[in-house]
Amino acid sequence: MEALLMFPALFFLIFLGFPVAFSLMSVAFVFGLYTFGMASFFQYTQKVEDIASNFVLAAVPLFVFMGSMLERSGIAERLFEAVHLWTKRLPGGLAIGTVIMCIIFAASTGVIGATETVVGLLAIPSMMRFKYDKSLISGTICAGGSLGTIIPPSVVVVVLGPIADVSIGDLMVGMIFPGLVLSALYVLYILGLCILRPSAAPRIKAEDDEPDLVTKLIITFKALVPPMLMIFAVLGSIMLGWAAPTEAAALGALGAFILTLAYGQFTWRVFLETITKTLTVTAMIMLILLGGSIFTGVFVGSGGMGVMRDMIEVVNFGPWELLVLFLLLVFIAGFFLEWISILLIFVPLFMPFIRDAWAASSYGSYFDPVWFCMLLLIMIQSSYLTPPMAPAIFYLRGIAPPEITLRDMYWGVVPFLVIQVIALAIVMAFPGLALWLPDQLLGFN
Repeated sequence: MEALLMFPALFFLIFLGFPVAFSLMSVAFVFGLYTFGMASFFQYTQKVEDIASNFVLAAVPLFVFMGSMLERSGIAERLFEAVHLWTKRLPGGLAIGTVIMCIIFAASTGVIGATETVVGLLAIPSMMRFKYDKSLISGTICAGGSLGTIIPPSVVVVVLGPIADVSIGDLMVGMIFPGLVLSALYVLYILGLCILRPSAAPRIKAEDDEPDLVTKLIITFKALVPPMLMIFAVLGSIMLGWAAPTEAAALGALGAFILTLAYGQFTWRVFLETITKTLTVTAMIMLILLGGSIFTGVFVGSGGMGVMRDMIEVVNFGPWELLVLFLLLVFIAGFFLEWISILLIFVPLFMPFIRDAWAASSYGSYFDPVWFCMLLLIMIQSSYLTPPMAPAIFYLRGIAPPEITLRDMYWGVVPFLVIQVIALAIVMAFPGLALWLPDQLLGFN
């Protein structure tokens, strides 16, 4: 039973304001020393070696570098102009174009903060100029910017794969349809809202200097080619079996560097800032991963999983009740914890029960680990929008003008949270959305 006390101790330290990585390590150190004595130090050093020698995690700095470089490459400005040429005349066209731009940019970078910051800086002035509702602006930027969680490639998936013991390639490919479903629901909501309440997004009138169809196609072609090349370099190489996820990330990093050179945006200062950001973010992720690995090792080694199984048998929860409970715990944790903490604390505890349920042949595709990871990713994305942590709102606060208040931001994300629940229900009901494409392209079953 002592193992279960690790969680109250962990949350106590986190709520006191201690960094998550050091909270995980401190609790693991104290409980490990109490349970195993000096032998626990061998376990700690073994976990350091496991994390340091995990080849898959080499993709993390490569994706972070790629996203940081693309922030400065000039792609976003050209993409913004091209997308809005086609959408701006629709009801809520600027907001719809912003979501589409977020999809393309997220599929090019894999880094959520980069997508929201770059897209927000471009889209907010345009929507403010045409008097869009401030809550709609806020919700669109926050929800669209956080699509990088469920749109491949994604740093979140690179971390989730080893923790859940699921192939990163299967997850990358499996994300495509759920990500498109969620994106389509965003677009439909914006379109419906602006048709029913036109004041939320006043229509843009035709301009005298409107480009003709051929000019639009040329502008669109020039703007879309670079991000499409990036998407192919990363996702295409994985889907065609040409490269493993880490190798694909290296291709993406090289492509982002070349594009920055091609657009004349490269300077040594930009390169140094990119390297510094890559090192900082990677060190943070790896340190938290190490803390989580040590924490989980001590919890399992001291009999925590056995105690959990006994508790579940007592309450007599079936697999579906457990699934809802797991997702609810992740959603609640998203109010207080960042995504990597949620993955490290909960996924190692959930996966054994999910695999047990999947082993029961009566459930078919349900409870497949890849399918469960898709549900987790949708829940993780909701954590970007739920206060008080709400990283997406913090990103927006840093780039939004004073006229957009925190109240606008918090109200703006509420409809998109409801949409995420709908998307969760759709993927939960139809596991083929997550499993069909990996099965066809990678033959993971």
